[in-house]
Amino acid sequence: MAMLFGIKCDWNFYHMQVKLGVAIIMNEINVSQLAKLPKESYELIDIRDEGSVQYGIIPDAIHVPIEELERKTETYLDKIDKDKKLVVYCQRGQKSVEIAEKLEKYGRECWSLKGGYNAYLMSVIATDDEDFHQKKEKAENSIRKKFHKQIFSPFAKACKTYELIEEGDHIAVCISGGKDSMLMAKLFQEIKRHRNVNFELTFLVMDPGYNKENRELIESNAKQLGIPITIFESDIFDAVDTVEKSPCYLCARMRRGHLYSKAQELGCNKIALGHHYDDVIETILMGMLYGGQIQTMMPKLHSTNFKGMELIRPLYLIREKDICRWRDYNNLHFLQCACHFTETCSVCHIDGTTSSKRLETKKLIAMLKETNPYVEKNIFKSVENVNLNTIIAYKKDGERHYFLDEY
Repeated sequence: MAMLFGIKCDWNFYHMQVKLGVAIIMNEINVSQLAKLPKESYELIDIRDEGSVQYGIIPDAIHVPIEELERKTETYLDKIDKDKKLVVYCQRGQKSVEIAEKLEKYGRECWSLKGGYNAYLMSVIATDDEDFHQKKEKAENSIRKKFHKQIFSPFAKACKTYELIEEGDHIAVCISGGKDSMLMAKLFQEIKRHRNVNFELTFLVMDPGYNKENRELIESNAKQLGIPITIFESDIFDAVDTVEKSPCYLCARMRRGHLYSKAQELGCNKIALGHHYDDVIETILMGMLYGGQIQTMMPKLHSTNFKGMELIRPLYLIREKDICRWRDYNNLHFLQCACHFTETCSVCHIDGTTSSKRLETKKLIAMLKETNPYVEKNIFKSVENVNLNTIIAYKKDGERHYFLDEY
């Protein structure tokens, strides 16, 4: 017999799956229950992928990617005190249920954290006793002072260099709930305060079918940061749930179309997306390695389906590491992904690629940087220094040109 939250339990009985029709009672523990347990009595294991962990991890958790844990289960379990209970979590607490069951077969007491990392984020926000006004002021002051050179200056430079903001613009700042788009919203508020150009802003959030917790997280962060969001709903997640081939690509295309449509309906002439410098160089390299083509994310482009609409990317010159530093300095916790397809977050990126491929590319760039500190800058500059006299073929406005045409 053992004590569980003050109640005597027979562990073998408690761990037993009880099937009632198609329902199964699983072994779960929620965040508040976990907080009541002595920290020395359990080991917290984060089974998400490496890309997900970069967005944050629960304090004192050890990171063991799900593939590694399944491949070397006994090796990892041998490193953990046998008297400790195991608590595993993924992004939303679904994959971790399966892993908890598997670990119990090795004779270990194991729970899945209900709601996963997202539930932890919600609990952090719910217990955050810092005044909203103070949090907003701190975030804004850090943009003006501590991170002015790393964040605001490249934002302003991109806006000026690529002529992203023009007189009379009405820009829909598209907020997904992640760190990039939330920072972008704050930067737009800051540059508008300078009054160098007259333009209007609408902070647009599309709910493609988020669960209750994810939507609340976005709303809470927007409130804390003083961002007056406009939310509209769509059924995109439901629409792509049954798609087997390239669901991420389809989802990204549909999300883009819905954003254009709603922004136009609200009187906007531009939508702003939160792609940063690292997204740009990774896209260039991914295009070459996986797509057999040379192309980049453009800092701005005209919509082909929505007349008079443009897409702009004002974070174009901002490094992701600086965005993360701003987030962590202000103790902010943002939504990573709410994709329906996976729970460990090898998930959709806004351009339709998967984070697993992006992570591979990110690691490759990091490895190359060890011997060439200029590799990132050179990748970025490569699409600005194209010499057509040395190109076998290229496309312009859909028409293919071959070097022998003018040889």
